[in-house]
Amino acid sequence: MNVKDIVLDLAIHYGFQVLGALVILVAGAFVARWVGQLVDQRLQKQAMEPPMRILIVRVLTIVVMAFAVVVALDKFGFQIAPLVAGIGVAGLGVGFALQGVLGNLVAGLTIIFTKPFRVGEYVELLNVRGDVSKIELFSTTLLHPDRSRVVVPNRRIVGEILHNYGSMRQLHLAVAVPHDADLAKVLAALADVVSRNARVLKDPPPLIGVAQVTESGIRIGIEPWVRVVDVGSADAEIYGALVQEFRARRIDLGLARQEVRLVNA
Repeated sequence: MNVKDIVLDLAIHYGFQVLGALVILVAGAFVARWVGQLVDQRLQKQAMEPPMRILIVRVLTIVVMAFAVVVALDKFGFQIAPLVAGIGVAGLGVGFALQGVLGNLVAGLTIIFTKPFRVGEYVELLNVRGDVSKIELFSTTLLHPDRSRVVVPNRRIVGEILHNYGSMRQLHLAVAVPHDADLAKVLAALADVVSRNARVLKDPPPLIGVAQVTESGIRIGIEPWVRVVDVGSADAEIYGALVQEFRARRIDLGLARQEVRLVNA
């Protein structure tokens, strides 16, 4: 029997099995994709958070594909039980080798289910701070006002002290006026400027009052609440409007003054 006859004999005996297995794998891929898209659309309508939605879709897709692979292997007469046992033993060895990766995975699942923070909130932890732009299974990405990103491994987050500012922040601004300034006039000007700014939230109301009295003047604290995305812009807008309002109302800013006396020796 020559090579041609051997190939023909194998094609006759196993050709339909190979073709059937390929059809099952292709069909499984299409079904997994269809199930993932269908579930993703349903979860989006329920306003589920992106990390949880992505996790559920990925798990369902993997389960469907794994089932398709098992059925395809069964077409060739493979014994599934020994294969599963072998995968379990190999998985145990891989688990010891990838403890850090698995730690990030478990921590990512903990963050997704317990929700200590969400996408869009401003957090501070491990001496870094920023807007939460992405929560993934292995890491969390924070976005700084200068548009730079900080990627934090999830296992460094779980168990640490976390300061969650939420979706809004309180600005800490200040101006100084002379001791002889009309405080009622100054506070009224500040209240008008803050209330006219579109980025300042009405609830909770802004805090405006005397913060400190020094030798050079009186320091007025201005602490309005704004959305996280408006922090940088609100600072500049409020300070610019304050300067114009003080000039219009002829209110002097408290400049540091020193009195120098010359004494003869």
